[in-house]
Amino acid sequence: MQWFFELSGWLQALLATTFTWLLTAAGASLVFIYKKVGQGAFSFMMSSAAGIMLASTFFSLLLPALEYQQSYSYLTLTFGFACGGLLIIATDLLIGKLSVFSDGNKKSCAVMVIAVTAHNIPEGLAIGVAFGAMASGGAVGGVAALMLAAGIGIQNFPEGMCVAFPLRANGMSRAKSFFIGQLSGAVEIIAGVLGALAVQFVEGILPFALSFSAGAMLAVVCSELIPESFKSGKIRATLGVIFGFVLMMALDIAFG
Repeated sequence: MQWFFELSGWLQALLATTFTWLLTAAGASLVFIYKKVGQGAFSFMMSSAAGIMLASTFFSLLLPALEYQQSYSYLTLTFGFACGGLLIIATDLLIGKLSVFSDGNKKSCAVMVIAVTAHNIPEGLAIGVAFGAMASGGAVGGVAALMLAAGIGIQNFPEGMCVAFPLRANGMSRAKSFFIGQLSGAVEIIAGVLGALAVQFVEGILPFALSFSAGAMLAVVCSELIPESFKSGKIRATLGVIFGFVLMMALDIAFG
């Protein structure tokens, strides 16, 4: 992996977000094989990703932001975190307004595609900021950045399914269902590269960018992953969250 860490930050972000997009495409590709996927496996994947992303919010984003110790850093981090969370809330409210005018299953599918795509933007930004910070000599460790990308990638796999399968159920061809399903994750690549470039070339933005990404990530976990994963059973979902969080925490402490 040494060759990877020797790359510039934006290239690292490009490769990492390409990986998360490929997992989105892998999830969407199941539409060619199955009519539906077991709820139990889906729930555990989503809850494990939620645990990894919760741990990443602190270990990969907030903790490195705290280590910069700038003047009034508590205000910068608080403001950045609040802005990130409020962005996701505002996005959800906007998407909710669209769903009010839903006139059938096809409109509901369109709203769902918009929701998944919109939530992928801050996820890609978080990956880009993490790798950009690492490349700039910041406090973010290589393992922390990689685990952040891994957690988002794991979460993207069922997201690809969530988009492709309903589209197929509403009469769209398998090929078109797959194409739209994988396309929902492609925005992460653009957001990741832009995030990495921003923190590398704009001085002083890094603590705000890290905390902003943390707030957005936490809001996505709370609004999407945890509610969805707990639908099929509290115990399995809770075990998944604990498993994901412990995995991320152990790797970060051991290798970070």
